Amino acid sequence: MHIMMLASECAPIAKVGGLADVVAGLANELARRPGVEVEIVLPKYAGLDYAGLVDCRLIWEHLPVPFFDRTIDSRAFEARVRGLDPALRLLLVEPRSEHRFFDREDLYGYRDDGPRFAWFARAALELIRATGRHPDILHCHDWQTGLVPVLLYEEFEANGLRGSRACFTLHNVHHQGVVGVDVLRQVRLDPGRLMTPDRLLHHAGGGGVNQLQGGIVFSNTVTTVSRTYAEEIRRTELGCGLQRLLERYAHKLEGVLNGVDDAVWNPMTDSYIEKQYDIETIAHKADNKKALRKRLSLADVSKPIVAVISRLDRQKGCQLMKHALYTSLRRGAQFVLLGRAPDPAIDEEFQAIKREFSGNPDCHFELTFDDELAHWIYAAADLILVPSHYEPCGLTQMIGMKYGTVPVVRRTGGLAETVFDANFSDRGFDEVNGYTFADEDGQAVDSALVRAIGLWYQHPEYFRKLQQNGMRYDSTWRARADRYLELYRSILGW
Repeated sequence: MHIMMLASECAPIAKVGGLADVVAGLANELARRPGVEVEIVLPKYAGLDYAGLVDCRLIWEHLPVPFFDRTIDSRAFEARVRGLDPALRLLLVEPRSEHRFFDREDLYGYRDDGPRFAWFARAALELIRATGRHPDILHCHDWQTGLVPVLLYEEFEANGLRGSRACFTLHNVHHQGVVGVDVLRQVRLDPGRLMTPDRLLHHAGGGGVNQLQGGIVFSNTVTTVSRTYAEEIRRTELGCGLQRLLERYAHKLEGVLNGVDDAVWNPMTDSYIEKQYDIETIAHKADNKKALRKRLSLADVSKPIVAVISRLDRQKGCQLMKHALYTSLRRGAQFVLLGRAPDPAIDEEFQAIKREFSGNPDCHFELTFDDELAHWIYAAADLILVPSHYEPCGLTQMIGMKYGTVPVVRRTGGLAETVFDANFSDRGFDEVNGYTFADEDGQAVDSALVRAIGLWYQHPEYFRKLQQNGMRYDSTWRARADRYLELYRSILGW
């Protein structure tokens, strides 16, 4: 089976959030399977981490990609990604155009993001056709690749890609890639055929093209990243206006949990942390705790550390994070936060809190993204807080559990499927692994966080049991990749 992953991110070379980890982790696991060939297609961003590429070479000097009534002369490169399976190939497409679509500082956040990634969708398929590749599966991720299934069935199936099937994964339906109708003319699709409510016409009116909607309608199978989120987006406001469409296509929608790459997140082999450990030597977390406190100038005292490692925006529950800070300090815990706010107003809120607690021996804020420090915090912290307004899957809680860091989470999306409350879950004693709460207010956060801190102080042997249960939880990609292979075979009729 030949699988092509089309995405806007891939760890570690082009990463904004969890999407990058998912693309790399799933592709890497699939590439290890006998008889499975995997390639990843990305834009060739100027900001790629080129140190993470191996054997990068030009494979196509002149690739004409249609752009309105002309073409953009483009190039394509092939490479491998350092740290991923050597059999896994990366393809990069690069436009040579005055638009400088990907010759920019950041991956996203530009007014022309819609046209940029529409170009990428068309370019990826042009590259596949030009090089004579015949992938069985085009696995597309989020709105940035939403036009790929549309183009496949409107043009490319009849012109070089007969037999290919499309799988489309929704990582976050809040972002739908709504743009003007000219984007269809840009990639030479017919607005007259496609601009209807049951195809690409945006549900909120205004005549816009909804690229995420296009991916849902035209794909052979649609996945999202947990069963709970699949239900939430069909039946609640978390569907962001797509509820009716998703209900219509419920027969091809399935939730498959994401996994964690245990080659990257593994306390037994983690080269970043002070002292490696496993479930039998979990006492070595104390060495990592001591090292983190020294690095962050925290008091070296007998207190639990409550950690937040997160993007700082409304989805992630910023107000609840701030409430948890004060609760943690009042209840005798230390509090560490690592995260970056894309919104200037939220950034200023957290900068003000950082200034307020500057020099406090029990609190430290790092308002940036620092992958190495994230490893340190996971290995040192006792509790990891994930108070999300919504969380399609969530990797933070699963990474925390691998490091014996007990999660305290809001019961939504993938958080509800991976964290089982120590006191109120119907799971057995050997499966409970954290604390959960339902409502979005300070009282709800306290209902879980106070119990967790209290257990650390009053029943350390039971707290250790929660840590070990979390470390036993299987969050690897192996079972998840098996399910994707089943889905692929199903839509191929194998």
